[in-house]
Amino acid sequence: MPVSIRYAAAWSWRILLIAAAVALLGWVAWQLRVVTFPLVVAVLLAALLAPTVSRLRAAGWRRGAAAGVVLIGFVVVVVGVLTVVGRQVGGQFGRVAQEAQRAISQIQDWLATGPLQLSEAQITNLVDQVSSAIQSNENWLATGALSTAGAAAEVLAGMAIALFALFFFLFDGRNIWHWCLSLAPRSLRTDADGAGQAAFGTLIAYVRSTVLVATFDGVFITIWLLVLSVPLALPLGVLVFFGAFIPLVGAFLSGALAVLVAFVTQGFIVALLVLAGIVAVQQIEAHLFAPLVMGRMVKLHPLAIVLAISAGGLVFGIIGAIVAVPLVAVVHTVGAYFRDDATGPAGTRQAEQPEPREPPGEKSVESSSPSAGRDVADGPERADVETSPMTTRPPPGE
Repeated sequence: MPVSIRYAAAWSWRILLIAAAVALLGWVAWQLRVVTFPLVVAVLLAALLAPTVSRLRAAGWRRGAAAGVVLIGFVVVVVGVLTVVGRQVGGQFGRVAQEAQRAISQIQDWLATGPLQLSEAQITNLVDQVSSAIQSNENWLATGALSTAGAAAEVLAGMAIALFALFFFLFDGRNIWHWCLSLAPRSLRTDADGAGQAAFGTLIAYVRSTVLVATFDGVFITIWLLVLSVPLALPLGVLVFFGAFIPLVGAFLSGALAVLVAFVTQGFIVALLVLAGIVAVQQIEAHLFAPLVMGRMVKLHPLAIVLAISAGGLVFGIIGAIVAVPLVAVVHTVGAYFRDDATGPAGTRQAEQPEPREPPGEKSVESSSPSAGRDVADGPERADVETSPMTTRPPPGE
C-alpha cells in the first residue's frame, strides 16, 4: 500500500470522527437552543460590557456594584431607545395609516388607468379573491399566530436567561473561567488559559466592530431619510441599527421597510431615492467600512466572513448566521495561538528545541559518573518539574 494512501486514510477517518463529534454537538445545541442561544448572546454582551466593568473595578468598585451598575445601565439605555422609538411610531402612525390608504387608492387608480386598463369589476374581483384566499387559509393563519405566540414566549424566556447569565458573567466571570479550566488536564491548563483569553479578546473585538458597523448603517440611513423628509426616520434608523446585528436578513428587511414607508407616504420617486441611498450606504459599509474595521479588529478575511454567514444560515437559519462569524473568529484565534505561540501545547517546546545528541561512538563523561544512576532514577520527577507549565524552570546548575 503506498504511503500516501495510508496517510490519506489515517487523516480521513480522524477528520470524519471530528466532523461527527462537531455535528453531534451542534445537534444538541440546536435542540437546546432556548438555553444555548441566550448563553451565546450573554457571552457576546459580556464581551461588550466587560471592559467597562474592569475600569470600574480598577477605580475601586466592588465586583457586585460594578457588574450591577453596568448591567442596569445597559438595560436602561436599550429600554430608553425603544421607548423613544415607540413614541415616535405612536405619534406618526396616524399619518402613515392615512397615507397608506391614499396609496392604496392610487394603486387602484393606476390599475384602472395605467397600462393594465382593468375595469372596476375586475379590480373588485381581485380584491374578493384576496379576501377569499385569506379566509380559506384562516386555520393556517391561526396556527401561525399560535406558533408566533410560542416563539414570543421563547424569546421572553431567552431574554431572562441571557440577562441572568450576563450578570454572573460580569460579576463572577473569572471564577467561572477558572472552574472551566479545572476540567482540563493540569499540564494543559496554562495553554487553555492563554487560548481562552485570546479567544475572549477576539470576541471583544468582534462585538465592537459589529457595533461600529451597525452605527455606521443606522446613522447615515437616518440622515438620508431625514433629508428626504420620510416619516418615522428615527425609528427606521434604529431598526436598521439593530438589523445590522442579523447578517444579510436584517439589512434586507429593515431597508425594505424603509422603502415601503417612503413609497406609501412620499411616492414612487422618493422611494427610489431611499432605495438608492440605502443600497449606497450598505455597499460602502460592506466593501469598505466593514472589511476595514472587522478585518483589522477580528483579523478575518471578508471571504471567510461571507462563507461563515452563508454556511451558518444554511444549516441553522438566522441563529446560525448570527453565531457563525464569532464562532469562526474564536476557532481561528485559538488555532493561531496553538500554532504560533512559543509556549503552545505540551510538547511543542521540546519539538521545536530538541536536545543535542552525542556523536556516535562517544560516551558522555557524566554517564559514567556515580551520580548518573541517580539522575536516571530521578528522571521522571525532574522532567515533571522542568516541563510542567504550572511551575517555573529552575536556573541551570541549581
